Amino acid sequence: MCEQRQPMSIENVQISDDFWQQRREVIREKTIEYQYQQLQESGTLENFRRASAGEEGGHNGMWFQDSDAYKWIEAASYVLANHQDPELDRRVDTVIDLIATAQRTDGYLNTYFALEEPEKRWTNLNMLHELYCAGHLIEAAVAHYRATDKETLLDVATDFADHIDRTFGDEVDGVPGHQEIELALMELADVTDEAHYRDLAKYFVDLRGHDDRLAWEFKHLEQIAGYDPDDNEGGIAGQAAGVFLEDGAYDGSYAQAHAPLREQATVEGHSVRAMYYFAGATDIAAETGDDALLQHLDLLWRNMTEKRMYVTGGIGSQHVGERFTTDYDLPNDTAYAETCAAIGSIFWNQRLFEETGAAKYADLIERQLYNAVLVGVSLDGTEFFYDNVLASDGEHDREGWFECACCPPNIARLLASLERYLYAVDDDGLYVNQYVTGTARPTLDGTTVTLTQTADFPWEGTVEIDVEAPEPTEFAVRLRVPEWSSGVSVSVNGDPIAVDTDEGYVTIKRIWDEDRITADFEMDVQVLEAHPNVEADIGHVALQRGPLVYCLEGVDNDIPLYQYAIDPETEFEATYHEDLLDGVVTLDGTATVPSKDDWDGELYRSAEETDETTARVTAVPYYAWNNRGPNPMRVWIREA
Repeated sequence: MCEQRQPMSIENVQISDDFWQQRREVIREKTIEYQYQQLQESGTLENFRRASAGEEGGHNGMWFQDSDAYKWIEAASYVLANHQDPELDRRVDTVIDLIATAQRTDGYLNTYFALEEPEKRWTNLNMLHELYCAGHLIEAAVAHYRATDKETLLDVATDFADHIDRTFGDEVDGVPGHQEIELALMELADVTDEAHYRDLAKYFVDLRGHDDRLAWEFKHLEQIAGYDPDDNEGGIAGQAAGVFLEDGAYDGSYAQAHAPLREQATVEGHSVRAMYYFAGATDIAAETGDDALLQHLDLLWRNMTEKRMYVTGGIGSQHVGERFTTDYDLPNDTAYAETCAAIGSIFWNQRLFEETGAAKYADLIERQLYNAVLVGVSLDGTEFFYDNVLASDGEHDREGWFECACCPPNIARLLASLERYLYAVDDDGLYVNQYVTGTARPTLDGTTVTLTQTADFPWEGTVEIDVEAPEPTEFAVRLRVPEWSSGVSVSVNGDPIAVDTDEGYVTIKRIWDEDRITADFEMDVQVLEAHPNVEADIGHVALQRGPLVYCLEGVDNDIPLYQYAIDPETEFEATYHEDLLDGVVTLDGTATVPSKDDWDGELYRSAEETDETTARVTAVPYYAWNNRGPNPMRVWIREA
């Protein structure tokens, strides 16, 4: 039994991939600066300035807007881990100084409460997100410390975490309405080696579903923060009731508080909350060796992936509540599929993989990275999707920022830390989970080796990995076989090896010196159908090639998209276009469309009299749509 798999640190992985490095350079060169300006313009940084000065009232934006600044720092820290950028380093330090001066002497830190309701801390756990903001502060502090060795923000975070530890379980017995702090506390424990942070994380995970504090708040609105008796809706507290209450009764499922975690059989409620919760719980299961909890989390994972997830990997189908609904309820034109939810799922799946080594979790990370996450940011890095529909009449468009701006900095922090998701090591060897050109330097059996990966994903399925060891060293290299691949062949130094893909990996254990692995993953166009219970997709097909889900976009096709029908036997031509959408492979084929001949003067006629004809159809990767202006789009196309 191997020890838990560990991701490689950002500093030991360099990405030089044409596909991902191009996007990461946009994040580094444009998005980080753009988002900093948004923190200025939205008043986020002004909130910290005013709280530092001891002012009252006038809080800008959403009550949890502090978290936007924390996620920006986290993204910037990942950039600094691999890039010398003195100007960015100074800017991050300036923002950290501003945050530190806003912290109260008892460790508490939240600009909404500092400016608006200082006497009502910890009274509205449902909606005012003090613990959520604290979690993002902690994650930013850990990232900054690991990247720079500076403890300035880490000191702020530990002081706040210590304040929370003193408060909860003693003065307050409750859980956050929006999970996030659970996984953050586990990360804080890793860098500080302080066990009480793990204990606090476990407290929050275990209490959920047992505690009636969240329900109590809605029975005592006048006693909690955010309540405004002069507002017809009762202010923030009153408005929240529309989300949490079902027919006037408290509905704990929205915040995964309807039952203890081990009694929950389906993924429920707000999809981002759920993903952060399950990620934190997975950390705790790993830390405590709780196999039963881990198995239960896998049960929830199967419910999500087998019955409640879009083909893109998007999750959370309903706008109202940004939530999961029922099995197979996956509408396309009203899909929510929040970008943050897919990011949260990647966090969860990475933890599940690290604990189990199961390839299915890395498979889902790949699907969500290329589709459900990447679609959330424009190619120029300055416009974003909050929700991600799978069909549009042309009205859906990216925006430069949002009043609730959780998604843009979340995308930045994920893509800036992509190195963490490519490889993992254990006491037996190395896992290659994602195929991205670049170099990795893992330490295996006491020897630091160099792996140079060359791949043209997601366009082609051939991967070469050069392994160089300073001295002959024995270890295993495990190559993930993508779920979409219809076949795989692997050779070492030109000699074919037997391939056993039962575990989702091809494992090569040998003494390595200077060797080359070549893997060919067959990358065919797949015409997919959804489960018959998915009403929205019955009689429709979707196209996938490699890890990419494709869509039809109006700008590429002359006929209204709803008129195209595709025969599953159609052969599509995959063609790379260097000058289209920063370089993409399109799928071109023939579709069936209604003939419009002889319809003059008729609105209806016998089906026996109607004819069909053929037309060329072009599909582009789903992540790339809406980069040529708003226009119609469809992932699911009528089946001929």
